[in-house]
Amino acid sequence: MDYDNAKGKGITKGLILIVFVCINVISFLMSMSNGAVNISYKEIIEALFSSESTVNYQIIWNVRLPRTIVASLVGTCLALSGAILQGIMRNPLAGPNTIGVSSGAGLLTLTVLILFPDFYNLAPLGAFFGALLATLFIYFLAWKGGASPMRLILAGVAVSSLLGAGNNIIMTFYPDKVSGVIGFMVGGLSAVNWKHVSMIWPYALIGIALVLLIPNKLNILMLGDEVAIGLGVHVERTRFFFIIISSLLAGAAVSVVGLLGFVGLIVPHTTRIFIGSDYRYLLPATIFTGSTTVLLCDTLARVLFAPIEIPVGIIMSALGAPFFLYLLRRKGEY
Repeated sequence: MDYDNAKGKGITKGLILIVFVCINVISFLMSMSNGAVNISYKEIIEALFSSESTVNYQIIWNVRLPRTIVASLVGTCLALSGAILQGIMRNPLAGPNTIGVSSGAGLLTLTVLILFPDFYNLAPLGAFFGALLATLFIYFLAWKGGASPMRLILAGVAVSSLLGAGNNIIMTFYPDKVSGVIGFMVGGLSAVNWKHVSMIWPYALIGIALVLLIPNKLNILMLGDEVAIGLGVHVERTRFFFIIISSLLAGAAVSVVGLLGFVGLIVPHTTRIFIGSDYRYLLPATIFTGSTTVLLCDTLARVLFAPIEIPVGIIMSALGAPFFLYLLRRKGEY
């Protein structure tokens, strides 16, 4: 009977996952369709498979398609990074932007953009190392015979504030270059092209593949350190491995879109409501819900005040801040 129940739950979660995939495909098409020039779904298909250089062809291939791909990958990376952090810290308030991971990636990326613009293609690698160094610093500050989830959260908040000050210092010393990085500080996709696609996809693919290979380790960590040790898991080593993956994913996203906040906080938590906390289902579902969230928010940012476009980061902040306050006011443990 227990086997039948487990099988039934697996089928239900599989159906939910299929629904998420379908919604993601629809949001992908909506992103391609809406903007300064509206293009019908039929015209999108014709432009994608046509060799004739029409106006729609130029818009789709040179503007909409690379932007949509990057938005999808950014949403996936940030959402998976948040899901990992919430799992290893057992705290729904954990996320790449709330504990300093994104700030570390942002500081090093901003340094590259302002001080070494000729090495722009190395921004994802710099962002990864920035996120990783920030995470290591947080880990060092939180270590006291082990790194408890609560100490990691508190250390992350402090480090995030410190790194934010570093960003402000750079912009203060180089005011002539600030106008070129405003979109980066807010989080935007307006200038995205195929170069950004080539920058993010290798790192995103590596991070996603690593995450999907070992979801059971996250399930064990969710049970608590003592139980995990009893099951033969090296807790600190495993937690540190997942932090590295989270840094890679967050760094890849930040390097191309900037400091886009709250995706890693909202998406994993909301997805968990629908599909549960089993990471065998949660991680694949988060891939599609993260992609869908950023795609829809970017589409809204383009059409809300058309023909004026606002950064997608503003939309995410408007959604994320109330959600963060809601989590703070919730009673009970994660």
